[in-house]
Amino acid sequence: MSAPEQVPVLMPVTRHMFDDLIVPTYAPSEMVPVRALGLDVWDQQQRHYLDFTSGIAVTSLGHAHPDVVQALQRQAEKLWHVGNGYTNEPVLELARELVAATFAQRVFFCNSGAEANEAAFKLARKYAAKNVQLHESRHKTKIISCVNSFHGRTLFTVSVGGQPKYTEGFGPLPADLIHIPFNDIDAARALIADDVCAVVVEPVQGEGGVIPASSAYLEALRECCDAHDALLIFDEVQCGMGRTGDLYAYMAYGVVPDILTSAKALGNGYPVGAMLTTDAIAAVFLPGTHGTTYGGNPLAASVALTVLRTINTPEFLARVKEASGVLTFLLQGVLQDYPSVFSEVRGRGLLLGMVLSEACRGRAKELTRLAEAQGLMLLIAGPDVVRLAPALIVSDAQMQDAVVRLRRALDNYVS
Repeated sequence: MSAPEQVPVLMPVTRHMFDDLIVPTYAPSEMVPVRALGLDVWDQQQRHYLDFTSGIAVTSLGHAHPDVVQALQRQAEKLWHVGNGYTNEPVLELARELVAATFAQRVFFCNSGAEANEAAFKLARKYAAKNVQLHESRHKTKIISCVNSFHGRTLFTVSVGGQPKYTEGFGPLPADLIHIPFNDIDAARALIADDVCAVVVEPVQGEGGVIPASSAYLEALRECCDAHDALLIFDEVQCGMGRTGDLYAYMAYGVVPDILTSAKALGNGYPVGAMLTTDAIAAVFLPGTHGTTYGGNPLAASVALTVLRTINTPEFLARVKEASGVLTFLLQGVLQDYPSVFSEVRGRGLLLGMVLSEACRGRAKELTRLAEAQGLMLLIAGPDVVRLAPALIVSDAQMQDAVVRLRRALDNYVS
C-alpha cells in the first residue's frame, strides 16, 4: 500500500514576505489590509482603520461598492476579453457617455494613468509632425510641463514629470522636455513658442503637494497654446472623476484642454485609463500607430461605466462640494490648534493637503504612521504635506471621526 500523498504545508502570508519576494520599489506599511467596505478597512489582525487615502484617490465610491461589484460580476459571466481586433458593447457605451459628458469627441482606453499620459504625449508629437509637414520644415517636438508635476512611471511620462528623483539612473532620457514653475504665468509665456507641440498641466498638482492651479494660470496656458499652435493637455488622473466636486476639474475653471487624461477613480480600483480628445487631433492616430492589449476590455469598461454613471449626477457632485466644506472646516480647526505642526490647508474638493510648518518639514511620513496607529489611513504629497483623499461618499460622521483620530496622533507627535 502506497504512502498517502503529503500535502505541502504553506506558511501564513505575512508582511515580511514582501521584503523577501517583491521587488523593493515600495516600502509599504507593516499592516496588511484583508477586507474593506466603504471607508472601513480591516487588517490581518482584524484591527479597524478609517481609510482617507482611497488607494491614492482611486476608490472614490469606497471599497466593495455594491453597484460596482454587481457590474463586475454581471460582466464576468458574459465576456471578459476579446483583444483589439474586436470591439465590445461596454466600451462603446462608456465612450459614448464620456463624450456626452465632456468636451471630447474621441476616447482611447488603456489600463492606467501613465498609459493615458503616454498616449497623450505621443499623440501630441504625432499631431505636430503631421501638421508641420503640411506647411513648414521646422521641428515642433518640445513638451512643456511643470516642476514637481507627476505624470506616470514609464520612461517618457516620468521624464515629462518635473521630479528629478524619479528619473535618476534611468538616462538617457527622452529629449525636448522643458519644466517650468507651476502657476508662474511669466515663465509659461517666456518658453511656450512655435517649437512646442504640447503643454501638460495638472489642474491640481497631486504628488507635488496638493496645489490647485489658479484660473489665471490655466487661462494663460490656453492663450499661449492657441498663439503657438500647441496642444494643451490636462492630466486629471488624480483630480478628475468628481474629486474636486465637478466631473473633471477643467469644468470649474472654464478652460477647455485639447487632450485630457483620466484613470484612478475611473475604475474605482479596477485598472482602466482613458485619453479624451477631439476628432481633428485623434485623426492622426491611424490603425497601428498606437495600441494596448487590455485597454477597453469589457470588464474594465463595465466597471468604469457604472462608476461614471454614479458620480456624474448633480446630486452626487453637490455632495462632494458640501463634504469638502465640512472637511476643510474641520482641518482648519486642527490647523488653529496645532500651529506648530501645520501652516496651511489647501486643495480642492476632497483632495486636500495639510502643509507642515517650517519646524516640521520633512516629517509627513512620520505623521501618517502616527495616524495609522490611531486607525486612520492618510497619504503624503512629498515630505512636507499630509494628503487627505477620502472616498467621495464620506459621511460627516466619518470626517469628524477622522479628525478625532488625527488629533490623537498629533498629541503623540507634539508630546
